[in-house]
Amino acid sequence: MKRILVVRNDKIGDFMLAWPAFALLKASLDCHLTALVPGYTQPLAGLCPDIDAVLADPGKNGDAAAQKSLLKQLKNGNFDAVICLFSNFRNAKLMWQAGIPRRWAPATKLAQVFYTHRVKQRRSESAKPEYEYNLDLVRAFLAENGITPVEPSPPYLHFEADELAAFRVRQATALGIDADRPWLLVHAGSGGSANNLSAAQYAELITRLKADCPVAQAVLTAGPGEEALAKEVAGMAGDGAVTASGLPLPDFCRLLACGQLFVAGSTGPLHIAAALDVPTVGFFPLRRSATPLRWRPLNSEGRHLAFHPPAGAEAEDMSSVNVAAVADKVSPWAAAFLS
Repeated sequence: MKRILVVRNDKIGDFMLAWPAFALLKASLDCHLTALVPGYTQPLAGLCPDIDAVLADPGKNGDAAAQKSLLKQLKNGNFDAVICLFSNFRNAKLMWQAGIPRRWAPATKLAQVFYTHRVKQRRSESAKPEYEYNLDLVRAFLAENGITPVEPSPPYLHFEADELAAFRVRQATALGIDADRPWLLVHAGSGGSANNLSAAQYAELITRLKADCPVAQAVLTAGPGEEALAKEVAGMAGDGAVTASGLPLPDFCRLLACGQLFVAGSTGPLHIAAALDVPTVGFFPLRRSATPLRWRPLNSEGRHLAFHPPAGAEAEDMSSVNVAAVADKVSPWAAAFLS
């Protein structure tokens, strides 16, 4: 099989958790790998070293002309197989309409009738990280084709040292901070993906971490529509905290790569930082489909800490997270990164 399509056309965080699957497929099989992603994820997909080509999906709400164009591209792609890491009825029917001969996906929902190969995963049980479910699907594909898997390892996203050093200096100048001191990056926005800490909680955490690591500089990162929240947190944290926003997605990734520690809720930027293997601190609700286990980031061992509401609290009540207790655990662990 020479031409493989992989579908992950949902949110940015979900897409980032597919990067180990891309790496496994590319390392194990000499193939041309195309990814189908939403338009807003396309610049991010362009950074993935294991993706050879990207198709932008207009989504279910795209106009008829865009839908027709996508189907034509899929038909003209001459794909030998497709692996749907994200399966719904639209994706399943689209791959069938495109005439891709071998169609792989999790064996869930009515959509599975459109696939030629189905893998039982029970993702709804959230028994393992999302990226492991993705890897298992690719492993099943490789096994069916008699191919020995070559397992990947972090980091999954990387920038050259010289390029990143020059970018860091430019950003330091733009933000009015020191390029030579460690950067504590905090992303208070959530993109609506999961309940998150409040602005006051993030500000308190920054204040406590800086008290223990005074050399660290706090940088509040923000995506589109999150600028006001970032400024609010920076203002509450004080002590020179600055905000960084308005960057194109590839430069936003470079900014995260400049951080010595990244703090966020369960959202896309957390998973980008983890793909870079920047040490991460994540905050997760305890709803079964949103737990720290299910959405564990891609950091290598020892470079991620997860926190959630305490026992007895409501599963999604992030206000119950004790920031002082969090800081007591994070500070000694983060000292090696922020010193």
